[in-house]
Amino acid sequence: METLIPTLHHESALFFIFRIILGTLFMFQGVDKAFKLGIPKVANSFQYELGTKKFPKWVLIIAALFTSYVELIGGILLIVGLFKTYALYLLGIDLIVVSIAFSLIYPMWDMKFVLPRLLLLGILLYLPPAWDSFSLDSLLKSY
Repeated sequence: METLIPTLHHESALFFIFRIILGTLFMFQGVDKAFKLGIPKVANSFQYELGTKKFPKWVLIIAALFTSYVELIGGILLIVGLFKTYALYLLGIDLIVVSIAFSLIYPMWDMKFVLPRLLLLGILLYLPPAWDSFSLDSLLKSY
């Protein structure tokens, strides 16, 4: 009889730890942008930071909406382990958008916030999905 609780292996624990940490980082970043600051303030801060560079307001609002909710929803999906691959790809696109925005604001920007997320995301995409046995995806696959 097959058990519902997977056997603990170091690879599974590693995948779980990386996934939870990355999901938590993105989720709280999304919560902050979507609920504490709000989308209009996020868009306005983009506009202020861009200074003399002129971007249509709608572009900044779409970027603020996209980054805020991808970070929030993608982080939650990573934490629970559901649709992980899709979440990782969307969060990768989010990092590209954020990197472009930061590069437009200040070409020599500090990567202390982006680099850890990028490394964890790259590791999770590189590790074999079969190692992630502590997730809803894994549980659903066993049924």
